[in-house]
Amino acid sequence: MKAVLQRVHSAACHVDGELTGSSGKGLLVFFCAEKGDTEQDLPRFLEKILKLRIFSDGEGKMNLSLRDIGGSMLFISQFTLSARLWKGNRPSFDRSMTPHEADELYQKALAYLRQAGIETGEGRFGAHMDITAENDGPVTIILDSKGD
Repeated sequence: MKAVLQRVHSAACHVDGELTGSSGKGLLVFFCAEKGDTEQDLPRFLEKILKLRIFSDGEGKMNLSLRDIGGSMLFISQFTLSARLWKGNRPSFDRSMTPHEADELYQKALAYLRQAGIETGEGRFGAHMDITAENDGPVTIILDSKGD
């Protein structure tokens, strides 16, 4: 699994002009499931996101987590994070999970986050999404379950 996390003041997702999800102060997360990822991998991966101390404390140090600040999240499925780019000029997505499997894992991730008490907005799997965000910092973090 891969994710790109952006610390935001606010974020929103629209599909065909319809608001599908939004967040206030917190995180915009682009999430990608790859071949070999399983439901059993989700808790560790998602808890890492929830526990990352990337929000400023009273002294301006990144010392607080999403939970600590009572923040919300916009959680977007984005298979293009699995792109391989070094062979030719067209991205290869051969590492991506099949759409059906990826959607199932995405839905389970959304359920996990909501059960964890995080207000979580969502995109629409497989749709063309228009996403707006007001970045805070900016602070952008890449998380890969197969590496650092």
